[in-house]
Amino acid sequence: MISKFLSLNQDKQERILNAAAQEFAQKGYANASTNEIVKAAGISKGLLFHYFNNKKDLYLFLYNHFVDVLMHEFFANLEDTEQDIFLKIKKIMLLKSQLMKKHPEIFNFMMSAYMEDSTEVKNDLDQRHSEMLQHSYSTIFSKIDPSLFKEGTDVKRAINIILWTLEGFSNQVLEKAKLTSEGTDGDFSAEFKEADLYIDMLRDAFYK
Repeated sequence: MISKFLSLNQDKQERILNAAAQEFAQKGYANASTNEIVKAAGISKGLLFHYFNNKKDLYLFLYNHFVDVLMHEFFANLEDTEQDIFLKIKKIMLLKSQLMKKHPEIFNFMMSAYMEDSTEVKNDLDQRHSEMLQHSYSTIFSKIDPSLFKEGTDVKRAINIILWTLEGFSNQVLEKAKLTSEGTDGDFSAEFKEADLYIDMLRDAFYK
């Protein structure tokens, strides 16, 4: 059925996806209404389910589509020659910030997907998120220069500590946004500055 949706012209695809993204981002999966989605998209409900089996299929397609869009743009703009892990992480943070400003509607949806607790979609989201992180880490950090680390450092474990620390920090920021609704406007400038301090501390701990 997805192939029928992909055969639509680009404008109609984007109209449906944008309507769905806005509804899911504002109300979450369980409370989102397909009636509101088709109303905003200017199509019939029967036509929506001609393209997607049900609300779950639409939601997961939307999530995977946005992941693909962001990953494509991310890796297309990421300089692959940087071998300093800390400089690379800072460049990644800058690139993420630029993508957030370029695609606020996508990041609003992705934020809501991170906060999503509906059992109907949570396992699928967690699995896709884990696959995305594994692929990203293996691609981004495959060319790090080990000679930059202090002598005697177990570089593989050091990289794990660096990534776990920053991933934990990122999860903490997102949990705070989930509990207080702060940061959902896509402005994480204060958090990026705070993460920068952790990066500098890790640099001092592991580099010569």
